[in-house]
Parts: sequence; C-alpha cells; structure tokens
Amino acid sequence: MQKAYTVFQGAIAAALAWLSAKLGILFPVLVLLMVMMAVDYLTGMIASKKEAIEHPEDPNMGWSSKKGAIGIFKKVGYLCVIAVAMVVDFVIVKVAISLGYTGIPATAMFGLLAAIWYLLNELLSIIENAGRMGAPVPQWIAKYIAVLKNKIDDSGTAHNGTGGSE
Repeated sequence: MQKAYTVFQGAIAAALAWLSAKLGILFPVLVLLMVMMAVDYLTGMIASKKEAIEHPEDPNMGWSSKKGAIGIFKKVGYLCVIAVAMVVDFVIVKVAISLGYTGIPATAMFGLLAAIWYLLNELLSIIENAGRMGAPVPQWIAKYIAVLKNKIDDSGTAHNGTGGSE
C-alpha cells in the first residue's frame, strides 16, 4: 500500500512539474486563482450564514444551493475564458513561428492577463465577503485591487485598438 501511495505521489509531482514547465509563469497564477476561488466560495457561504442569522425574517438572506450553484458555474466560466485566452496565445505563437517571426516570446500573454484579472476579481469578492461578515476592511485595499484590475482592462483595450490608457 505504501508503494502505491509513493507511486501516486510521484505521478502527481511529475504532472505538476510538467504543467509548470509548459505554462511557465501562468502555472502559479492559475494555482493561486483556484485557491482564491475556493476561499471566495467559503467566505461567501460564511457571510451568507451570518446575514441569515442577523435577518431571519428575510428569505433573500442566507445561503441557498441555487446561489451556490450559480457561483460555481460562474467560476467554471472564468476557467473557460482563461482557456480560450491560452488558445489565442498558442495560435499567435504558432502562426508567428510559421511566418518566420522568431522574436515573439513563446509565453502566455492573454492567458496570463485573463488569469490575473480574474484573480483580482476573486480578491475583491473575498474583501467584500469579509465586510459582510463584519470584519473592518481598509478601503485602500479594495481601491488598490480595483486600480490594478482597471489597469489590466485598460491595457487590453489599448492593445486591441479600442482606446484606453497606456
């Protein structure tokens, strides 16, 4: 049994190492995003429970499986958008190489930007949930995260020709 467990651990370590080698800087960002998704989900449940205790007469307050399922669907949607952005990165790199452009970096750009944007979104949601739980939240933290998120939005619109700051 111990040998099977060791083989399993080795296989997981090898798979993670392979993913890390293939995704580069995107890998730790995706791992952090998934951890923050779980933290956001849990803090959302806790905040909803607190609101249900404080407002027992209001049926709109509190946790519901419908709201939880919608939250999970939304997070799966985040991962789908990131996957699409990664495919765009892959296509750009492959087309550039086939056209003879060797100066293009073979790293993630759109996938990384999308993952960071969603990570910042999760962090804002966690801060909001902490406030709903009654924790005092310094406003400068939420403002700073929102500024970073807006910088990514502006960067994306500046690169696609629709305007934005540089």
